[in-house]
Amino acid sequence: MLLNRVGDFSLIISVFLIFIHYKAIDYCTVAALTPFFKNSFFNFLFFKINSLEAICCFMFIGAVGKSAQVGLHTWLPDAMEGPTPVSALIHAATMVTAGVFLVIRSSFIYEHTKNILDFITVVGALTSLFAATTGLFQNDLKRVVAYSTCSQLGYMIFACGLSNYSVGFFHLTNHAFFKALLFLSSGSVIHAVSDEQDMRKMGGLKKLVPFTYCMITLGSLALIGFPFFTGFYSKDLILEVAFSTYDFLGLFSYCLGTIVAYFTAYYSMRLVFLTFLSKPCGYRQIISFAYDSGFNISIALVCLAIPSVLIGYCSKDLMVGLGNNTFNSVVYVNLGRFNFFDAEFVNLFFKSLPVCFSLFGFLLAFIFYIFKFKLLFYFKISKVGKKIYYFLNRK
Repeated sequence: MLLNRVGDFSLIISVFLIFIHYKAIDYCTVAALTPFFKNSFFNFLFFKINSLEAICCFMFIGAVGKSAQVGLHTWLPDAMEGPTPVSALIHAATMVTAGVFLVIRSSFIYEHTKNILDFITVVGALTSLFAATTGLFQNDLKRVVAYSTCSQLGYMIFACGLSNYSVGFFHLTNHAFFKALLFLSSGSVIHAVSDEQDMRKMGGLKKLVPFTYCMITLGSLALIGFPFFTGFYSKDLILEVAFSTYDFLGLFSYCLGTIVAYFTAYYSMRLVFLTFLSKPCGYRQIISFAYDSGFNISIALVCLAIPSVLIGYCSKDLMVGLGNNTFNSVVYVNLGRFNFFDAEFVNLFFKSLPVCFSLFGFLLAFIFYIFKFKLLFYFKISKVGKKIYYFLNRK
């Protein structure tokens, strides 16, 4: 509540500033009048401040609070104490997506403030890296999925910072399906093992809850951007358009995003292994009585699994690409920052690098956890490994 108050307070300040300058707060009026305020300044404590930059800065801090970016992110993993359907709603559909949506919808103001867009790009890229590294060593099942949400929101935010709002929105939509699937499947697992959330006390559930195992695997494959799953179409497109800006920030976010793709694949495989594929590690009476979910939960999971596989392919022409007019009246992009043409001609090596990193992370985690488990243990108890583990596990 406290962290969200910080974001809300900043958002209110930006709304007040808009009202003072524009004498209105509806999108149509503000969009029409924004070009006239390009060179508008006001004085605050003897400083001359650009009006649009002040508005965008406060509005973005509001989005940081809602969308759990670095600085105001800690509420999101801590919200895992709530019921699982609530977690799924918060992460997939309502709360954390509001910040990204606000940035996309206010593109006509942001496009006149290059400095703020650069700041948004840096914050988004750093959030995606930070959350992915923290997710590597979390032991709570839902907390791992929560950090993956933080990481994916970082992708969306830096896509908006690079003026690719439609691509950010495309990933936002796709992400909702597989993240809801992951959360509700996690809830199904937690039900099966008598409300235990620690992955270290699970294991061996593949034969006991086969349906839930299939659902989590599908969700994880979509999350890591496995070829032809939903995440593949939007996540890789974000990295392509980042690379094709051909400036330092574009390259910076592309490199971090590619590294994050590797980490995402690694912790997704780790989650699947510790929960389902490893030897049973929990209490015998709990593990032996684990059961698959009932009819109602299964229907909900199937309804989410189908779009988690197909919706990216089916809706890509509707959402993104040249000649697409879905967002024409909603999103404004400065022609100086328009780079869809360049994105079409990115070298194949750079296009396929994130996918290769994802697959490499998935394979490496598979090899480590199935065959070389002792190596991981020795690394964890070594002097360096212990410091890395504590540093990342403690956020």
